[in-house]
Amino acid sequence: MSSTHTMAGVPGVLTSAEIAQSARYLVAAQLPSGQIPWFPGGHADPWNHVEAAMALTVTGHLDEARRAFAWLAASQRADGSWFNYYVDQVVERSRIDTNVCAYVATGLWHYLRATGDLDFVLGLWPVVQRAIDFVLRFQQPEGAVAWSLDERGVVEHDALLTGSSSLFHSLRCAIALADQLDEPRPDWELSAGRLGHALGSHHELFAPKSHYAMDWYYPVLSGAMTGPAGLARLHEGWERFVLAGRGVRCVSTNDWVTAAETAECVLTLDALGDASRALELFATTKRHRQADGSYLTGWVYPQEVTFPTAEHSTYTVAAVLLAADALSNSSAASDIFRHGSLPETLDLTSAGCKRC
Repeated sequence: MSSTHTMAGVPGVLTSAEIAQSARYLVAAQLPSGQIPWFPGGHADPWNHVEAAMALTVTGHLDEARRAFAWLAASQRADGSWFNYYVDQVVERSRIDTNVCAYVATGLWHYLRATGDLDFVLGLWPVVQRAIDFVLRFQQPEGAVAWSLDERGVVEHDALLTGSSSLFHSLRCAIALADQLDEPRPDWELSAGRLGHALGSHHELFAPKSHYAMDWYYPVLSGAMTGPAGLARLHEGWERFVLAGRGVRCVSTNDWVTAAETAECVLTLDALGDASRALELFATTKRHRQADGSYLTGWVYPQEVTFPTAEHSTYTVAAVLLAADALSNSSAASDIFRHGSLPETLDLTSAGCKRC
């Protein structure tokens, strides 16, 4: 086990010792292959696997983070994609989600910002190129990206606001990597501009999922909606999605609060500069924390029961640790979700858009 960095605590919520304990929980969950499953004996998916690798990076477990990225490289398919779910080396579900495949770019840009280890990132640059080129095969004429391929490899053409928002952020990270490595990709820049315009101005292009919290905050977290527009979007959905004193509802119609979505909303508030509300919301994750440093996935109110029952998930630990890093400004990568930390995308507000 390697640890070269101690993350600062978040006053009133998490001490540095508690953060270190949660990081050790992630280390213990990692398999010999480098894969990080949701929980012991459970499956892994590449998106949440990358999120856990990012948490390992900012807590100083760099050997384990590099092993996590090595697992991604070894598991990548020839076309640049990954399947949805793996149980160790066995494919559990052979669907392919486009935003899941793109997230490796976010993870590696985050790793580079945190460590400055250009040699390691350069070795994995072909993995990023294949992944992003694969994903952009499914970008639609008006900028949105088809969300998945089913088990038969048939494209499911609906675009999802959450998935495309995550993909937009990953694409911006890929462009930042390309600039850093002096490997310019103007085609990616154009695709990012088209996708950013769709996310910022044309939500009608995306399948209606407005009852999900991620559809509420992800366009803001990704940087597709910033400034007054981002603040207005968060304000509009606050009462629907935030259960006072408890955290963020996964779905607006149920009082099921998840720590991961709460932590992501904290990152969204931090990106908008709303530090006081971010800290207040972050404090609600304390209810999910367990004695071993793990976090329960979710609580249901007013029954006060856990759902899934007593489930502790590595992706929840990872989201909390990334939020803690942002609030404490501990690592050089703590601003990865702040809107000014990535290159500006092309402004395609009206160029060629038939809807404007």
